[in-house]
Amino acid sequence: MSDFLKLVGNNIRLIRKQRGLTQEELAEIADLQYSYIGGVERGERNISLLTLEKIVTSLNISPSEIFNFKDIDIVNINSINEVLEIHINLLRERKIEEIKSVHKISKEVLSLIDIQEKL
Repeated sequence: MSDFLKLVGNNIRLIRKQRGLTQEELAEIADLQYSYIGGVERGERNISLLTLEKIVTSLNISPSEIFNFKDIDIVNINSINEVLEIHINLLRERKIEEIKSVHKISKEVLSLIDIQEKL
């Protein structure tokens, strides 16, 4: 499974739940099998653009919302690439000075962590 497919799947799950839909209900609206929706949400399916269009249309969202990962909670994500992709999306719409400030703060925090690990 690719990290990107997992992120897209997590986002579809998040949006589906926000809409108050079960996997079965989304599958019925999108004319797909509910087990297929489960596979998509787990990042196990490499879906086609046609299938993605069905899901987007069924959720009544713009396609860009599927690729906006900033609202995904990273607590249960164990992949560095997934967490980095979410972090990048969180910063993507910020002003350059804000991003530089976050970078500076991150460096300071990491320095403190490094010092603590040496003790």
